[in-house]
Amino acid sequence: MTGQVIASPREVVARFIRAAAANAWDEVADLYAPDAVIELPFAPPGVPGRFEGREGHRTRFKAVAPARRFTKVDPLVLRETDDPEVVVTEYTLHGTMTRSGRPFAFSYVMVVRVRDGLIVHSRDYGDNLAGAEFREEITEVLGTVR
Repeated sequence: MTGQVIASPREVVARFIRAAAANAWDEVADLYAPDAVIELPFAPPGVPGRFEGREGHRTRFKAVAPARRFTKVDPLVLRETDDPEVVVTEYTLHGTMTRSGRPFAFSYVMVVRVRDGLIVHSRDYGDNLAGAEFREEITEVLGTVR
């Protein structure tokens, strides 16, 4: 479209993190390209290491949502790279597990490629040690989504 301003990779990733912290899963999914790929190089047992497609991402985000509720994000670090499409971000999501009510803080590093205002690829590195305590609740929910 003529005159349309496309968000920078930095802006897209900042929107992604704000939407995730707000539990706005449709908004999060809408930031991905239709054929986007998410890779989890250190995926724990039982969790696939690769996911493809915006609608598949949307389904997974919404399937896991009932197991946890995010309440805030901090600190948010966004680093631009020599590649104008790539941003590296570090952040911690805080919240509670809905079934047990137990609080959590999960830290992440993401290497995100954004093209034409949409995430086309990300490599997500989560804090598996912190998440291990809640794995049963999350894995139970993830097991229902393929």
